[in-house]
Amino acid sequence: MSPESEQVEPAGRVFKTPAGVGLGPVELIADGGARNFVLQIGANRFHGFVVRQGGDVFGYVDRCPHAGLPLAQQLDQYLTPDGGLIACSWHGAVFKVETGTCVGGPCVGASLSPWPVEVREGRIFTA
Repeated sequence: MSPESEQVEPAGRVFKTPAGVGLGPVELIADGGARNFVLQIGANRFHGFVVRQGGDVFGYVDRCPHAGLPLAQQLDQYLTPDGGLIACSWHGAVFKVETGTCVGGPCVGASLSPWPVEVREGRIFTA
C-alpha cells in the first residue's frame, strides 16, 4: 500500500486494505447476514464488515460516521432485526446496505466508508 492511500490513527488502525486479500467462502456469511473481519496490515489493524444479500456482498469500514465507534456491540450484529438496514448499536443510526448512506439517527446524510469487496469463484476477496 502506498502511504497516500493509507490513513492511520495513532492507535495503529488503518482504513484501507490491499486488493486481493482472501476473506473466505461466501457461505461464511449467511444470506441476509453480516460478518466482522479484522486484518493485520503490518503493525496496524483494519476493522471492517461484510453484508451478504444473495450473491452480492457489501463491505464497510467498521466505524460509525457519527461518533467514530465500531457499529456492533456484539460480534457480527450489524443489521436491524429484519436484516434490511445496517444499524449502529450505540446511537441508533441506520444505513442502507447497498450504499452505506445514513437514513435515520444522528448522522442522516452521512455515509459509512466503503470497503471494496467482491465474490470470485465462490470466495470473498478485497477489491
